[in-house]
This record gives sequence, structure tokens and C-alpha cells, in this order.
Amino acid sequence: MTILNDNTKMNDQTPKSFFMTIAELKVKPFAERLQLMEELWETLSNEDNHLQSPAWHQEILEERMNLIHTGQAEYVTIEELT
Repeated sequence: MTILNDNTKMNDQTPKSFFMTIAELKVKPFAERLQLMEELWETLSNEDNHLQSPAWHQEILEERMNLIHTGQAEYVTIEELT
């Protein structure tokens, strides 16, 4: 398996062996998939281009904060969730 890095130039001539399908990924050992996930997360976390949360996220947060401030919020324990 090949891990692509910042120096890898990809084009129409890039061998298909550089790519892994979801089906191929699913049969990899857990430790290998975890390592791939960590490497992927590393590439995402170092990006300067941060996505904006959709407006509805802010609306939900405001609704929940209002419930907390007005004493109407209901809380559950971890045990109650399971």
C-alpha cells in the first residue's frame, strides 16, 4: 500500500496502485486502518482552509444555550443513555 504525501504528483498517468477502494480498506487489519485514519486526520488538521459550520449549527447552539439560561434544559447521565 502506498501513502500519498505532499510531494506526490498525481495525474492521469498515476498508477491505480496509489488508490485504495473502500472495499480494500475494510479488509485491512484494524491497526493499519487506524494508522491510515491518523495520517488522514493529520493532513486535515494542518489545513489552513477551515470549513464554516452551517447556519443551523449556530441556531441549535443558541436554542440549547437559551434552555440552559432559562433553567429549562434537561440533563441525562451516561447511564441513562445506555
